[in-house]
Amino acid sequence: MTDPAQEAITTFRRWADAFNARDTEAMVAEMHFPHMRLSGSDFQTWQTSDDFASPQDAMTAELRAEGWHIMITKSIDAVQANENKVHLVIRQSRQHADGTEYNGFDTLWIFTRINGKWGVQFRSSFLANAVQGFGASEPKF
Repeated sequence: MTDPAQEAITTFRRWADAFNARDTEAMVAEMHFPHMRLSGSDFQTWQTSDDFASPQDAMTAELRAEGWHIMITKSIDAVQANENKVHLVIRQSRQHADGTEYNGFDTLWIFTRINGKWGVQFRSSFLANAVQGFGASEPKF
């Protein structure tokens, strides 16, 4: 049997590599939908992969406008896990081309295993004053 925490970490690393490459298809491959993100007290929800994918070119332009070059993962800790869900606490660093950090933040990612596939389904971030996400709708509870 595989280690769920390691599966989630591996899935996250593939997503982060895709984010840095601005490869939307590869990011979507590591996600489950509906997908939610809590930033401050605001929820963003992407019901489908198309909802997430369609605004990514605009997000890339905004990232570049803020001086983004790369996102570096400073730490990853699996804080809770069972066979179908893992909570990862992650420290991220958005950096300029010269390697200086302009935005460091903590984030909680929740990975679920659905039909045998691991994917991130929920994120809660302390990212502030930066490009966060595009194309999300308000959740309907």
